[in-house]
Amino acid sequence: MAKNYIETIPQHYIAIEGVIGVGKTALATKLARYIDARLILEEVEENPFLANFYQDMRSYALATQLFFLLSRKRQQEQIAQIDLFTQRVVSDYLFEKDRIFAYLTLSDAEIKLYEKIYQFLAKDLPRPDLVIYLQAPVDILLVRIKKRGRNFEQEIDRKYLELLTDAYNHFFLHYSEAPLLIVDCATIDFVKNNLEFFDLFHAIASTTSGKKYYSPKPKEKK
Repeated sequence: MAKNYIETIPQHYIAIEGVIGVGKTALATKLARYIDARLILEEVEENPFLANFYQDMRSYALATQLFFLLSRKRQQEQIAQIDLFTQRVVSDYLFEKDRIFAYLTLSDAEIKLYEKIYQFLAKDLPRPDLVIYLQAPVDILLVRIKKRGRNFEQEIDRKYLELLTDAYNHFFLHYSEAPLLIVDCATIDFVKNNLEFFDLFHAIASTTSGKKYYSPKPKEKK
């Protein structure tokens, strides 16, 4: 039954978004494996400025941001070369979200430079068939960040995470470039609990237009 359902899933390019620690990569990895899609992961640990950024945001914001912008552009060009009619793609980020971090961390002068570069790089990018926005409270994000154990992320300030969450919520409140599924993942475990993953998968497959919300009650874990 699952195989037949997978074969009829309408989306060929799915982008998963959310604040640091919410579970983007975990969901992208499991979903890509389940629908036999190519997995595109943001190059986080490859960014040589990121560790310094969390210790001194003001000094390293622009370098960190430009590395991510150029990295994401290169990956988007790779997606554009894929025949999306025959190969599905799941990504753990949306290119447009780059601006969320930029406007939160860059100075006014840096924003002007950033915008010139962004406008040049953002031309003719492939548009997702679906964007999934994962949400969770800051307390849960902090627990998950600590649990996954990236050393440079242990420096993340709670206030910064709160500001980032507010900025993400504002961005996706007004987002309309692609169908959007907003997922409350505070009380579900789509990685370890397959029943919860399958329920979420059905919501993903059925979101083909507009904006939908998915806030399930957690199922009993066996």
